[in-house]
Amino acid sequence: MLLFLMASGLTIIFSMMGVLNFAHASFYMLGAFFGFEISRRIGFWPGLVLAPLLVGLIGVAVERYGLRRVHRHGHVAELLFTFGLTFVIQEVVEMVWGKLPVDYRVPPSLDFPAFTIFATNYPAFKLFELLTALAIFAALLVVVTRTRIGLVVQAALTHPAMVAMLGHNVDRIFMLVFGVGAALAAVAGVIAGPALVTQSNMAALLGPILFVVVVIGGLGSLPGAFLASLLIGLVQTFAVASNASLADLLGPLAAGSGSSFLRDIWNVTVAQVAPIIPYLLLVLILIFRPRGLMGQRES
Repeated sequence: MLLFLMASGLTIIFSMMGVLNFAHASFYMLGAFFGFEISRRIGFWPGLVLAPLLVGLIGVAVERYGLRRVHRHGHVAELLFTFGLTFVIQEVVEMVWGKLPVDYRVPPSLDFPAFTIFATNYPAFKLFELLTALAIFAALLVVVTRTRIGLVVQAALTHPAMVAMLGHNVDRIFMLVFGVGAALAAVAGVIAGPALVTQSNMAALLGPILFVVVVIGGLGSLPGAFLASLLIGLVQTFAVASNASLADLLGPLAAGSGSSFLRDIWNVTVAQVAPIIPYLLLVLILIFRPRGLMGQRES
């Protein structure tokens, strides 16, 4: 669900603006650090509201004074701009908060077991993460597909001149969409901060897997991003917990292999290769279904 909270903002930005934002994970990191600062002063719940608003305003400023100026030069310029922005944001975070992890904790109001399954307590904070992600998914799906706002925004991407003739400010629409995408990433940061480690390299740790989710689900597809997030999360979880290997599967055939190199390969467990499994899935998707699980074929 945390993967989806991050991927949703990136998907919204790409589907409505055609911009693949490399700095999206950096907005997620800003949300975590802003949430930490606000929570230690006035509490977690105000931080959950204020931090995304602040990051959304930063996103609006980035689009208005940066991305809009390089948009006329094509997608390569946009990618280079957002790629450089990731390093700028990371350096600023390190100057303000340092490189060591900060003490961002679960709020006391959610620091208790929600229920117990087979003698295992399920934390209330994780249940809160789950419900928040589901609520955001439902709200985004309704706004994008069932409201006039979503219709205008999608039309602005494919027919900007016609939308402008109908009296809508296309530049303002794109600016607000980028701000909403950055704010969604910040929501993920505020929620993930207490559950994970809040530090200056957290964007670099989750950034690559974020693009894996978006590509597997299908660029621009919100249901695809949701499905791919569940798929990647389940695959990684079960892979880490599995000690099976090719030697277990092949049995006597693996034991009889003469090469020590082959014996080493046979004995590699699924848990040892778990970190690369999502990227293997990415390669397979790009080979056999480039548009992703639920992406649309370009005409």
